[in-house]
Amino acid sequence: MTEFMTGEIPLNFKHNPYKRVVWEDDLEDPNTGEVLEEGTIFWAEYGNNLEWGIYNSYRFMLELARQMQRIQVQLELDGRAPNNAGSFADTLDGGTNKIALDKAQTDVVEAVAVGTTVLKVANTTGFSAFKQVTVYDDINSEDVLITEINADAKTITVQALANAYKKGAKVACSNVAIDTTLAEMGIGDWQTYSVVLVEVV
Repeated sequence: MTEFMTGEIPLNFKHNPYKRVVWEDDLEDPNTGEVLEEGTIFWAEYGNNLEWGIYNSYRFMLELARQMQRIQVQLELDGRAPNNAGSFADTLDGGTNKIALDKAQTDVVEAVAVGTTVLKVANTTGFSAFKQVTVYDDINSEDVLITEINADAKTITVQALANAYKKGAKVACSNVAIDTTLAEMGIGDWQTYSVVLVEVV
């Protein structure tokens, strides 16, 4: 019983980790129909072993498919750019291959007008001067260059904005949202928050 699967297993196993149950029918007397020996009783532990076995099999197949995709991308790039070794490939599965997405992102805490150069933000972590960023909300979007960072004042100075932006707009090194489950890129979202105060008596 202790060898049955009870959860996720490591994907680097060296032997088949699934322990089969040998099922036996009832042994009956052919003349009287009397059960001489009971067959294998179906317990929840057996059922859970089946379920985890199927689940872990699919986990392994998905991981194998991701690895195959990486190999395919690398071979394709080697054919088009010899000795590249996939340096510029990202299969969007959460792993990195010599490149990494810059995920620095912050919120604009006050609405800004066209021509604004100083943005008040929630934080300046991950940003630096001369880095290009995207400013966007649900209506407008543009790429600008950072000219100065003031961590104490929590401001980011950029080139004059061509558009106005709402409170809650994003300043991001990349406004791409990566879905590692579907292995695809989407447009990053933005949001504002409403706070309701409730008096407790």
